[in-house]
Amino acid sequence: MKIAVNTRLLIENKLDGIGWFTYETLKRITQQHKEHEFIFIFDRKFSEQFIFSDNIKPIVIPPQSRHPFLWYLYFEWSITFALKKHNPNLFISTDGWISLKTNTKTLDVIHDINFEHNPEYLPYFYRKYYLHYFPKFANFANRIATVSEFTKNDIIDKYNIPKNKIDVVYNGANENYKPVTDFTKQETKAKYTQSCNYFLFIGNISKRKNLQNLILAFEKFKNSTNNDTKLLVIGSVMWNSKELENLVRFISHKSDIIFLGRASENELTKIIPSALAMVYPSFFEGFGIPILEAMYSDIPVITSNVTSMPEVGGDAALYVNPTSINSIFNALLEIQNSHKLRSELIEKGKIQREKFSWQKTADKLWNSIEKTIAE
Repeated sequence: MKIAVNTRLLIENKLDGIGWFTYETLKRITQQHKEHEFIFIFDRKFSEQFIFSDNIKPIVIPPQSRHPFLWYLYFEWSITFALKKHNPNLFISTDGWISLKTNTKTLDVIHDINFEHNPEYLPYFYRKYYLHYFPKFANFANRIATVSEFTKNDIIDKYNIPKNKIDVVYNGANENYKPVTDFTKQETKAKYTQSCNYFLFIGNISKRKNLQNLILAFEKFKNSTNNDTKLLVIGSVMWNSKELENLVRFISHKSDIIFLGRASENELTKIIPSALAMVYPSFFEGFGIPILEAMYSDIPVITSNVTSMPEVGGDAALYVNPTSINSIFNALLEIQNSHKLRSELIEKGKIQREKFSWQKTADKLWNSIEKTIAE
């Protein structure tokens, strides 16, 4: 069998949530199913680290697709032409975008449809593209995979897709995330937070991730406790960040908020397990990989009580109302003050995390591939 895959988000040192999903599943699937040929379709020069085995044929087709107009050209013309030329049995897109002009059977992985609920979070042309094309993608695909029951139901409700057309393939967490020694914790704090304890936020800096309410809750926390705990923020700015910049400029404890930008996997394997807690108060998530990364690192999790996050966190997280600054503030205070609560959440996290792994994800995605081929 010949399988073509959209691998445009496999970019060296720039893997995000969907990029990691693509990397971790394809690495396992290609190595564990060597009887099949895989065509990896990139939109730019690729790193050899993404050619996981000798049954992969990489190709590069233009244009680089990082804007709505280029998305259209890339998927409706370049991808369509590549599929016609190479004639695979199946096309998989791990990031939601597909060709609407191909005759090739298509498995589409749609991670979430947050733009249907909060289109105002996106720039004008981006939201117009998403709102116009993703309903078409969902209906055109032979089969859909998604990363939570929440998103499955959301797609069913919004796009009127039959439930038996959608498979849930939960995300996993990198196996390198695990507890570290007290010495490593001390070294990490000395390097990043002036040897102080810190709450940790990881995610793209956009309105959806709710960093503004977290910062306001942290400001209230600092005013209330007067301790030296920091807030470490890891992530790249997605869209216009002027509102956030203005907020940080005028708060009293801006020196206690450390914006690190992107961090490498090697850095994160030390930063996450050295944190007081992972704080992930997003307004909307299709899954929420940092929740799992925290559980694998043996630190407690504060996250939102909406969308997919309770599905991922189970009984192993402290939940907040993401629209309430007081709710987030109270959670920060509880984690800071209660060693017992932190220990309980960590122990529950050890149980909850066993439900998720990248091998389980790859197995479920392969099952979805087989279903698509058989239809």
